[in-house]
Amino acid sequence: MTSANRPESAIAVMVRALIGGLIWGLLAGLLPGGVFAQVLPQFLDKVPAETLVEGADGYGPMRGDLPVVPVLKGGATVGWAYVTSDFVGTTGYSGKPIHVMVAIGPDAVVRGVRLVKHSEPIVLVGIPEARIAALTADYAGLDLRAEAAAGGSAHDLNIISGATVTVMIIDDSIVRSGLIVARALGLGGLAPEVAATGPAATIDAGAKAAGDWQALVGDGTVRRLSLDAGQVNAAFEGVADPRAAARPIAGPPDAPFIDLYTADVSVPGIGKRLLGAAEYENLQTWLATPQKPQGRGRDADKAPAPTAAASGPDHAILVAARGPYSFKGSGYVRGGLFDRIQLIQGDISVRFRDRDHRRLGGIAAPGAPTLTEMDLFRIPAESGFDPTKPWRLQLLVQRNVAAIEKVFTTFDLDYRLPERFLQPVVQPAKTPGLSAATGAGSGAASDAESAAKAALWQRIWRNKTVEIAGLVVMLAVLTAAFFFQGFVTRSENVTFWFRMGYLTVTLVFLGWYANAQLSIVNLMALANSLQGEFTWDAFLMDPLTFILWFSVAAALIFWGRGAYCGWLCPFGALQELTNRIARFFKVPQWTLPWGLHERLWAVKYIIFLGLFGVTLASLEQAEHLAEVEPFKTAIVLKFARAWPFTLYALVLLGLGLFVERFYCRYLCPLGAALAIPARIRMFDWLKRYKDCGNPCQTCAIECPVQAIHPTGEINPNECVNCLHCQVLYRSETKCPVVIRQVKRRAAVSGGAKSVAAALHRDTISKPQGEGR
Repeated sequence: MTSANRPESAIAVMVRALIGGLIWGLLAGLLPGGVFAQVLPQFLDKVPAETLVEGADGYGPMRGDLPVVPVLKGGATVGWAYVTSDFVGTTGYSGKPIHVMVAIGPDAVVRGVRLVKHSEPIVLVGIPEARIAALTADYAGLDLRAEAAAGGSAHDLNIISGATVTVMIIDDSIVRSGLIVARALGLGGLAPEVAATGPAATIDAGAKAAGDWQALVGDGTVRRLSLDAGQVNAAFEGVADPRAAARPIAGPPDAPFIDLYTADVSVPGIGKRLLGAAEYENLQTWLATPQKPQGRGRDADKAPAPTAAASGPDHAILVAARGPYSFKGSGYVRGGLFDRIQLIQGDISVRFRDRDHRRLGGIAAPGAPTLTEMDLFRIPAESGFDPTKPWRLQLLVQRNVAAIEKVFTTFDLDYRLPERFLQPVVQPAKTPGLSAATGAGSGAASDAESAAKAALWQRIWRNKTVEIAGLVVMLAVLTAAFFFQGFVTRSENVTFWFRMGYLTVTLVFLGWYANAQLSIVNLMALANSLQGEFTWDAFLMDPLTFILWFSVAAALIFWGRGAYCGWLCPFGALQELTNRIARFFKVPQWTLPWGLHERLWAVKYIIFLGLFGVTLASLEQAEHLAEVEPFKTAIVLKFARAWPFTLYALVLLGLGLFVERFYCRYLCPLGAALAIPARIRMFDWLKRYKDCGNPCQTCAIECPVQAIHPTGEINPNECVNCLHCQVLYRSETKCPVVIRQVKRRAAVSGGAKSVAAALHRDTISKPQGEGR
């Protein structure tokens, strides 16, 4: 499905890219949006109508106001086809859109989906494209009316391990573009959204709530969802997995499951009645406390730009319950996220984290029942939540179907603020035309698209809070170790076990758990995006990779490539740890002759330059050739891959048992790419003596990667900053210079003691008074 480009000479491609970039920049700055050719016509001949919609026999002419074409069957229109990139601008890792062709029926149900073109390295390298294509095709049957009602979250998001972000990008583009097209064409009763200039109503701060619990529930101030075992069992009978129905809740059908209540307690009248005056004041203080955006703990799915309501204070809801099923669960204890509830309002979805949560001691309203769980949850203002509009609390119910497998279903608790707490606001409204739907010639639509892109990568960052925190701690520890390396390297044992522990964390947490393995593919995607329209959005889609590359750029100035290659590369850590295990079992170590070793260094630079040259001609081909890196096999996919790839990775690890970091030394194109700019480093932290290399060869012999020349110089292009030479620099048993210094101090100290003893004996031997 991925198109291939005809190879050109590297110089011709570079010249073409520079000229093309200048022309594109001028046109992009001078011409309004939507002037450039649409994408759809490029794929109409490549995707026959019958392969997109079963039974179709052709396409009709393209509409003049939207880049969509009718899908025809016997001359009748059975749907409308379009390409997602004509409507949404979300880009992938490569900085280019992922082009997906979609057909929507008159009932606003997706009839067919085809992945037609992409440049995603995470797909092209390591994961069969058929898996991504099959996942994309599974969006057929998606009901856009349900998505419009649920804010784009009415469907289950299926994730492929190793391609999480790519799948989220595809999902976002299909759902958002589908809603735009369906609303613009009026499919399934959907209509273009009306853009109001301000809120339709405001909160009446003077309104008072009913006097007791029964009245509060009766008038809708407090909303209730009561579920019994029979209702839950019936819901699981309707899920696709038959194992869920085979494990019903034991007991009578009317046995209580959960009795759930919710209310908006940030409304003054409601908050004071339910919480009491003192607790309501505490709530206002809590909501007024500034919160860091990354710590909000919300999950805004395709959130629009903040509304007028977003400029006000944070809001809070009360969630309380009784019954055997907990709406909190235990997930928030492990990861800080309350994964069983979320608030949904239109296109906004708010998930709660522990920092947005407070326990409530009791409910002040008279007649309140005994509840086992009573909690307050903060809703950040910038989430776009509007308390004057309806919202719903979605409860996720899970059922174990195997040892480590669960099936889920959801129940909704709808909430609408009673009218007496609202004050209407009269204002004119504006309905955008169809041109705004395409983002052409509309500054507002462009802003909305930018907001949607930002919301997607921000959502990804929020979902990676634990991994980001772990990586930041690792970077802080490593930075401290480098700055205070004199203290770290005082003891050989301390240095060794610190390094082994850090490499273990790098492999297990950063590599196998978080899949944060940098690759030459990242650099190829960056080089390719610089030839076109560069945006940060594509690189922000993977927070750990973004943070790692930012830290690597800083480390190149201070320490060279060794900070990453020696400490933060999961595959490098895997090589070193397996080599240490081999040494423990007395596996012989091979030391290559210096002449051969030095010449083999050049191999990785040749590989890197070859890949870079191919990238200029064809990124797709370069990404296939980048399989010279075993990172995807050994780290991201954890060896769960076709046997040739697994065998290749195991052979490299096997060689590393005899030659420590064999791949790093001679084959790694990423190491070569980092070594070239590392020449600009501003500091030389590794201390040396004049005797190093002449005559002493201790450091050169013991260097794990033979990065020290026989003449004593450390080659910064090959050094992995393991700090072993700095341990030897201070060793009183191995370094000749230090040994001489110790002996000299001992001799001086011994001589001084001898002189003092002689003077003492002479003084004793003199008769009393002779000294006068």
